[in-house]
Amino acid sequence: MTRLLVHNAVLLTLDPLRPDPFRGWFAVGDDGRLTDVEAGDPPDGTTADQVLDVGGALVGPGFVSAHSHLFTSGSRGLGMDQSLYGWIEAMTRYTEVADAEDIYWTTRHGAQDFLRNGITTAYDFTDAGLVFEAESDGVARYTATVPDPEYQHAQARAKVDAGLRSVHSVMLGQGPVETGPALAHLDEVVRLAGTLDPDLLLRVAISGTVQWAESPDAAALEVTAMRRHGLLNQPHFLETPHEVALQQSKFGWYRDAGALGPDLVFGHFIQTSDEIIAEAAAAGCGMSWQPMSNGRLASGVARIPEMRAAGMRVGMGLDDQSCTDVSDPFANMRTGLSLVRATHHDPAALPVRDVLALHTRGSAEVLGIDDHVGTLRVGRFADFCVVDPRRPDTGPVWDAHGTYVLACSLRNLRQVWSGGRLVAEGEELCDPQADEVESQVHERMARLRAQVDGA
Repeated sequence: MTRLLVHNAVLLTLDPLRPDPFRGWFAVGDDGRLTDVEAGDPPDGTTADQVLDVGGALVGPGFVSAHSHLFTSGSRGLGMDQSLYGWIEAMTRYTEVADAEDIYWTTRHGAQDFLRNGITTAYDFTDAGLVFEAESDGVARYTATVPDPEYQHAQARAKVDAGLRSVHSVMLGQGPVETGPALAHLDEVVRLAGTLDPDLLLRVAISGTVQWAESPDAAALEVTAMRRHGLLNQPHFLETPHEVALQQSKFGWYRDAGALGPDLVFGHFIQTSDEIIAEAAAAGCGMSWQPMSNGRLASGVARIPEMRAAGMRVGMGLDDQSCTDVSDPFANMRTGLSLVRATHHDPAALPVRDVLALHTRGSAEVLGIDDHVGTLRVGRFADFCVVDPRRPDTGPVWDAHGTYVLACSLRNLRQVWSGGRLVAEGEELCDPQADEVESQVHERMARLRAQVDGA
């Protein structure tokens, strides 16, 4: 059976075999995946449970955020004028005392915020429930202990309950923990993840922490964990502009541990060198780029053209909702485009079509989930955005990619669909619990603030 038929659309499929936009239609099966994506009009007699005429609007795949921290959705506006480590301390001031139920609601709030804004899949760094301690602007660490898997699993449940597809990423035990308890914790995380809908929780991953570690043993533990369950590892790495030499020296920890390869995706990867880029690219590593966050925290501008020229896979993410603040993939693309072009004094350093590909197909590829999301291709989930450049009017559409990336914004985002089901129309979410999620977050964050500040 056909669940949905969409027609009269200008399709930006992001399919590398069909790079140019075209007027066309597509159909969605009962499993929520695309069964047909074709030019022109559907054949006479084509039927579906639901038919959607988008009136010539632009339709592209749902955005994929390759790097996100959804639990921070209730902490926006904190640490306004601080760099990375000071901001982390300010941003986690109240969630440090959160319990599993609190973190469930803040994560679900972040997930539904993503869906409302056209982000249908996210790599989510879960909160580990550990205290972050900054020694200086360039040296910090997390409390040395093993996280609570049920606390981390509450965040997986929140994403699934919101209807957001995700790669569920967890921090391992920190500090000089024994390997046995650290791996037992991971085994339980993986077991619990297996109880959730695999169409929504697409992968489990680990959140590498070598950037904050005091010993190469951290890299060795991460590699053991990766191999134990076939996991992706995305460490925050070479992010802050402070203590750059110390950060770069830790690249060797990953090399010596045997971590370099396609399952290692460096988050941020700003304070690099020519040698580090070349070695990471040769090993098949990827990276995730968060331009709005990097600008807000004064972290710097990632060397995207050089990395791509070296053959690195690159995806784009919206990072913490408390440092990107507005989860806007359109603004994120334009910010990245502007930073790279201004830095290189060359508009060809990052073409418009390419930046859209990085925030969709590129992110899916770097996360190893491109057989599910990131493009409008047969067999992929029917996750898509209906973007109408006439509401409000942006003028004639001379080039569909140019209008989509440069002229459109959240105000033009008419609808968001996931698996062929409507999840947001304008600013309104279709989830009947959406208002309850918002109320829970406001009430719980107020309680946490009173608990911490004594107000």
